[in-house]
Order: sequence, then structure tokens, then C-alpha cells
Amino acid sequence: MKIHQLLRDNAGREKRPVNLVRNGAAASLYIYDVIDAYWGVSAQSVVDAVNAAGDAETLNVYINSPGGDVFEGRAIMAAIGRFKGNSIAHIDSLCASAATSIALACGEVRMSEGAFFMIHNASGLVWGDKNAMRETADLLEKVESAIVGDYTKKTGKGEAEIVAMMNAETWFTAAEALAAGFVDSVTTPDKKAKNTWNLAAFGNAPAALKAPEPVEDPAPEPEPTPSMTAANGNRLRLTLL
Repeated sequence: MKIHQLLRDNAGREKRPVNLVRNGAAASLYIYDVIDAYWGVSAQSVVDAVNAAGDAETLNVYINSPGGDVFEGRAIMAAIGRFKGNSIAHIDSLCASAATSIALACGEVRMSEGAFFMIHNASGLVWGDKNAMRETADLLEKVESAIVGDYTKKTGKGEAEIVAMMNAETWFTAAEALAAGFVDSVTTPDKKAKNTWNLAAFGNAPAALKAPEPVEDPAPEPEPTPSMTAANGNRLRLTLL
């Protein structure tokens, strides 16, 4: 139920649809919301934005997200992976849960001082008897195996070490994420990164992050983007929250 609590705790937030800005040879894509087809950034909106980037040489992906739907996240990863030019992830403030895999889909990952990076286990909702519960647990393990593969490939760490980090819901500062191999460099922004999310839904969130701070959004006013239809709305919704 963590995603429900996260959405409830942040119900008053200003929605931030995906925004793409083209500037010469570079395109900038802003993912500043929950990863979700209904309540935040959908995979379809990112696909449309990446397609709109066209022949840009570089796609800059700016991230401030607490995560969300794992399947939406995997589709976003695929869209970024199909971009023919260079791709650079910029972790502006928070990159948690499903958002971490999106960052790692880019060819380079840069993280601002003061930002946080969090990995943890997948979770899901299921209703039924003991067989349904066991089947869901098996499915969650399969989902996590793909995520563990993303992390081991990026960091060079062993599977057991990554699994232990996920079990513990591990929060990394920028320096810690760099040392662990999740990011390639730490940048010093003009303004210190501030958390804009209420993160009480997470058990191990640093106390300083549980109360959000107002922050000026660096992204220009976004253009309206189409949302993905819910043809599979009755499927099991798994999240990394």
C-alpha cells in the first residue's frame, strides 16, 4: 500500500507532466513526478517525448521522482534505450525506487550534491487464497531479478550484495551513490537540491527528507501531453514503492 500512502501524503502537489525542451543539438526531458500511467508520468508520455527529440545528439533526462509502477518504469527504460544519440541522467533531487532504473537506462548518470538515491524491494497488491499469495510472491521475485540485473550491471557488485541493499531499503547520498557505482559523477548545482516529496510512506527515509521543502522547478512550463490508456487496467499493479 506504499504507493497509495505516497499519493495520499502528496495529494496537494502540483502535477508535473513530462516536458521536453529542445535546445539546438540537445533535448531535455523532465521526469518530475510519480511513475504511473494515471497519477503521474506515464510510459506513453515519455515515448512521445523521446520521439519528439528526433535527431537530437544528446537527451538530458532530469529526474525528481519517488518511483512508482515498475512496468511503466521498464517501458520508460526501453524508450530511452531506443534513443539513437547520447543519453545523460541528471538526478536533481530524489531518484527512488522505479526511478533508479530509469536513471540507469541512460548512458551516463550525474547526481547533484544534496540529492538522494534509494533502492528497495518490489511490492504489490493481491487478493485471494494461499495459491494467489504464493504466485504473487514468485512474480515479485522475477520482477526483482530484472532490477537486480540492472544494478549489478551498472555497479559491478555481486548479486548477493545488491539483494541485501534492496532488502534493507538503502538510501544513498550523492557521494555514497558514486562510491557504490550507481552514478558516474556528482555535480554542484547553482542551488542546493531540496526534497519536495513527503516520504513518510518509506520506512527508512532519512528524517530530514520526510518533511518536504518547497523548491523552484527548473523546468519550463510543460506542454500538455497525452496520457496512456488503461487497456490493461485490471492487471496486477506492481510497484517499486
